[in-house]
Amino acid sequence: MFRQLGVTLEMIQFEHTLFALPFALMGALLAQDGIPSGRTLFWILVAMVSARSAAMTFNRLVDRNFDARNPRTSSRALVTKRLTESFAWSFCAAAAILFILSAGMLNRLALALSFPVLALLLGYSYTKRFTWGAHFFLGASLGCAPLGAWIAVRGSIDTPPILLGAAVLCWTAGFDIIYACQDVEFDRREGLQSIPKRWGVGGALLASRLLHASMLTMLAMVGRMLSLGFPYALGVGLSGLLLVYEHSLLAAEDLSRVNRAFFTVNGCISILLFGLTLLDRLIAF
Repeated sequence: MFRQLGVTLEMIQFEHTLFALPFALMGALLAQDGIPSGRTLFWILVAMVSARSAAMTFNRLVDRNFDARNPRTSSRALVTKRLTESFAWSFCAAAAILFILSAGMLNRLALALSFPVLALLLGYSYTKRFTWGAHFFLGASLGCAPLGAWIAVRGSIDTPPILLGAAVLCWTAGFDIIYACQDVEFDRREGLQSIPKRWGVGGALLASRLLHASMLTMLAMVGRMLSLGFPYALGVGLSGLLLVYEHSLLAAEDLSRVNRAFFTVNGCISILLFGLTLLDRLIAF
């Protein structure tokens, strides 16, 4: 069982929870205007980790036949039978139940919204079969993180976390479009939908740049609405520089540095924004 669990965590790239978790913590910090209670932070962390684990496992399960035919993904655990489907389904169900339970431990609104959020997280896995807008469904999935954390702290929905969630949506959709450029030929062959397939790699990279510019605009609006200080503004500015660097690594005729752009740079952006937002609130406090 422990070996299967280890393979599952490897399959869903558990360490990439790092992408969305800092934004959830940002939402909690901004909602509290400081550091929330340990209990609230604990259940936010449990909700984040369980939600992503359920979504990623479900994605690997429903896409396993496509993964088997794609050279880039043919070594995944379900394809090579290193992980049994029955264990993966059990893990997915357990993670989904834990997500709903953790939302219920926060407040009633979080519990009520956990069901449509779970439907979005799981439903994303099917979107590439019928719409090139699948990138935005993934973005909305991660965009729920800061909004959900705000709700966890305040028990209500407000404009700033909606804008922060929209910024995360644009950020995620932008880097997912970059990542999807690797599979454009496979998507055409299998009849899957994506922006790179619809408008080509050059058009997809342009769309990614526009989305990342929109992200920075929305982050600046959040800072203005909540009267955040210099550390937060510095975080937004440095994130902009990192995004410029990310796009400088890529060209329509050369995608060899996609992994560095996708994993390293975006991980730095989320941690940087959280760290400077935390500093901003600590100084204000």
